Amino acid sequence: MAKAKKAKAAAPKAAATEMLLVASKVRAAVKDADCNFGGDAIDALNGYVHWLIQQATKRAAANGRKTVRGHDFMI
Repeated sequence: MAKAKKAKAAAPKAAATEMLLVASKVRAAVKDADCNFGGDAIDALNGYVHWLIQQATKRAAANGRKTVRGHDFMI
């Protein structure tokens, strides 16, 4: 049973590195704003998106819900 808990605890850390964004779309949006896009920017933005999701899921759970809603992302 302890092994199952360890594997489950390790899963969120591995998921935090998963890319959730489409880099070409993000680059295009930045270019449309007449700015350049640094090589490390997509990883930083992806980390921020993961953090936003984590905060929203915590808020939904704190409110007794399993469904994340748009207002859960408001900080």
